[in-house]
Amino acid sequence: MATSTRAFAAWLIMMALAPSVAAAQLATPAPPVVPLAGTAPQVQNSPDTEGEYVLGPEDVLEIEIVGQAEKARARVYTDGTVQLNLVGKIEVAGKTPRELGTIIASELKKGGFYANPVVNVEVANYASRYVTVLGAVASPGLVPINRRYRLSEILARVGGVQESGADYVIVRPENGPEQRYLIEKLATGDSNDDPYVTPGDKIFSPAAEVFYISGQVNSPGTYAVKQGLTIAQAIARGGGLTQSGSDRKVSVTREGKKIKLDSSAAVEPGDVVVVGERLF
Repeated sequence: MATSTRAFAAWLIMMALAPSVAAAQLATPAPPVVPLAGTAPQVQNSPDTEGEYVLGPEDVLEIEIVGQAEKARARVYTDGTVQLNLVGKIEVAGKTPRELGTIIASELKKGGFYANPVVNVEVANYASRYVTVLGAVASPGLVPINRRYRLSEILARVGGVQESGADYVIVRPENGPEQRYLIEKLATGDSNDDPYVTPGDKIFSPAAEVFYISGQVNSPGTYAVKQGLTIAQAIARGGGLTQSGSDRKVSVTREGKKIKLDSSAAVEPGDVVVVGERLF
């Protein structure tokens, strides 16, 4: 009985001291902010992160610790690192925002700042990954790549190809040969006809090559040569025949030589098409 009484008394003393111990723990200052001594934990890409934006120099990040009111902003240095309070210097180039959030949370936990933090990282300004779009498009310039984009999506983001543009675009990657893609097939073909672009790609929409048509057509002038354009279609582009025009009296000057072509023949860039008059 005496043993039980002593145990109960000890329990009461411990309960009385508990608030003081807790207060002393809370009053202990946090360790100083120092750069990381080692490398950050490696996070392997998984199927869940494929296709996500990959961070790079000059990107501006917005970092939030879930449950905290304030968010921090940081710009990625040109060497691919970022300096963060409580954590120090971290290599971020080549990682996704989700991977970086996992790394920061791990370092905060390792440093004893939080028991089990959840960190969200968002890109406030995309600067490191972009494609360059030039030529006959509505809004040429740099287009940030914040996810995987197909070529048709990039063209849509710059307002599409203008009427003066050719019926194809040229894609020149940083490494590798350039490729040409028909605009019509970007929308109507399969995925091979509408590839994903890669950051650093240069996309160029050249001005359309033209032909000239005159004579007995309603709208003589200069028109773009589209793939598969025939003499008959060229006459239609020129507004069709006048009342005295004849599709049997069509001459074409090509590379300085005059030739005769029927209505199904293909028009080539630089052709001068002249439609003559009927005899009666």
